[in-house]
Amino acid sequence: MKKIKAGIINVAGYAGVELARLLSQHPQVELVSVTGRSTAGKRLDEVFPHLTGSNLIIETELGDVDFAFSAMPHKESAAAVLPLLKRGIKVVDISADFRLKDADEYPEWYGFTHPAPQMLEQAVYGLPELYRRQITSARLVANPGCYPTGAILALAPAVKQGLVGNHAIIDSKSGISGAGRTMSLKTHFAEVNEDVAAYALEGHRHLPEIIQELNLLQPDQPASVTFVPHLIPMTRGILTTCYAPLTNRLASGKMEEAELRQIYLDFYKDESFVKVTTSPPHTKHTLGSNLCLVYPTIDKRAGRLIVISCIDNLVKGAAGQAIQNMNLMLGLPETTGLEALAVYP
Repeated sequence: MKKIKAGIINVAGYAGVELARLLSQHPQVELVSVTGRSTAGKRLDEVFPHLTGSNLIIETELGDVDFAFSAMPHKESAAAVLPLLKRGIKVVDISADFRLKDADEYPEWYGFTHPAPQMLEQAVYGLPELYRRQITSARLVANPGCYPTGAILALAPAVKQGLVGNHAIIDSKSGISGAGRTMSLKTHFAEVNEDVAAYALEGHRHLPEIIQELNLLQPDQPASVTFVPHLIPMTRGILTTCYAPLTNRLASGKMEEAELRQIYLDFYKDESFVKVTTSPPHTKHTLGSNLCLVYPTIDKRAGRLIVISCIDNLVKGAAGQAIQNMNLMLGLPETTGLEALAVYP
């Protein structure tokens, strides 16, 4: 069978190079073109020695491909994606440029006016566990952010079933790679080592994305979300802890943890990449894999749902989920190229 030709715009970032690593193992897709700016003209394995054996040359423009991933920064990605769509090439965009349905949100959260607001309705939000059917027929998929992936998958079953009130607190702790590969003082080793810090308390860019998706799960009860991200001194991984008040009936103690767990098991029973665990998961349990591990429980004293989720921010939170979406868009088995277990220790 002839392999599908894929390309990556901006392979030089962490998400881009993780795409290159995962695609190198894909049995039905061949990575034939990659672009970069400062690295243009160099061999891919020269810039990233762990991709040994790759003879691809990093170019300034994408070559002849059947499918494309854009790993450009927000604001820049839309400009790269729109010409590809006009050429009939299907695209997964890893940036935030097509995630929000309301174009008015972009100036507030991302600092630019969207160049193609008409495309926001056409783009499918790329969380397969919620939008699998739409993804299979999509031309453009907006890959979710890493924080929203962990938070939405943690809360979706409870919100969909009306188990919780409309206010949720989401506390997420992320490894440094989530900040990207561009050097800055905030991600300097001496600044982050042996340190944990909260940031973006005034509102993180992923907040409207989380609210948008929770509202779609329960339109009659608009979500009120407090989201506080933290930076911790590790390379990969996001651990998210979500807190939400149980509805009055459930808070009275009539729901047992076994019943809650069954709701989550039923919701994710057919999912290859979401596993409901029997104990609180660790970020190491997902390192290098496309898994999201979810652990729901009840704080009966406070009448509150607590859900913990773990993902690798560069795999299920970025490149792995992008390939999961690509598989669906191309009619391939969803797990193709993504079967690798987590790396331990």
